[in-house]
Amino acid sequence: MDTFDSTCSVPPSPFRGGGSGGRSLRGAPGADLSPPATLSEAEKGEPIRLPEPVWRERQSQYVERLKPFADDRITRAARGEKHPVRDFLFEYYSFRPAYLLRWSPGVDVVLENARTSDVGWGKYFIPRDGGLVLPADSFPERRRSFARWALEYLEGIAARPPQYGCFGLHEWAMVYRSPEVRHSRTPLRLAPDAIAAAVEAEELCCTHFDAFRFFTPAAAPRNRHRLSRDATLRFDQRACIHVTMDLYRYAYKIAPWVNGELLADAFLLAWQARQLDMRASPYDLTAHGLEPIRVETPAGREEYVSRQRELAESGVPLRAGLIHAYRTLV
Repeated sequence: MDTFDSTCSVPPSPFRGGGSGGRSLRGAPGADLSPPATLSEAEKGEPIRLPEPVWRERQSQYVERLKPFADDRITRAARGEKHPVRDFLFEYYSFRPAYLLRWSPGVDVVLENARTSDVGWGKYFIPRDGGLVLPADSFPERRRSFARWALEYLEGIAARPPQYGCFGLHEWAMVYRSPEVRHSRTPLRLAPDAIAAAVEAEELCCTHFDAFRFFTPAAAPRNRHRLSRDATLRFDQRACIHVTMDLYRYAYKIAPWVNGELLADAFLLAWQARQLDMRASPYDLTAHGLEPIRVETPAGREEYVSRQRELAESGVPLRAGLIHAYRTLV
């Protein structure tokens, strides 16, 4: 089947129960996973000035939210220490820890009494009315074609119905009937035959090409959809936890022309999604403080879908904020 189909899904009513093995999905180092930021007055198209105490407080809070993640990555990298969950947001995504800690108010917001050295992205700001501002029209022309594509992509996902029922089996399909294991330093919690049985018991219906492209040769033909890079606009949908994680990608791709609070919210939501991704995998992550969600069982699949729904719903306002930001730039 080569078009999007929502029938590989569970009933629309949210699941309840399942538990998390006594651990919160929020379990990141020092995380403040506050609700997504609302659109600022500037993002609504109304000019705004931020007094110095206000923007400095916002800047400080932004750094406070993200510094534990950046510091953890920098410290472990210096020791040559790998982490199968935490490294993903700094390796699969190409935003450096130092960049992550640079706050921006977004476009067309005057930071009163600010100097270039006060803002991490200072070289992009220009003096105006006793402060600094990042004009929307300073967005580089060479990046506008990407921005137009990304806007079409984000709007398509916002309009497309979510598809539940994949049960996070993409990580299972990446080790299905293959002697090679992607996370070779992390033990599997099930024997190869048990992993194969779980894959064969459910229809694979992955819709995200960047997950599908790592399927083993034996697993790829079992997927309901024939995915390709060119088909991304047709298949990606907001229930997919990789699509939720990718909100972070589409935020940092336009930094600093994006509200810093929106970028932080997208990063923290991606962090939650990555934990769910790996907790539902066939890997044993208990040594890293993450209890498995046993999607090979009915209770585990129920828990996975419940948490998948929570993430997808949290992504809706963030996607709306990104759509607004991209529209402003293109």
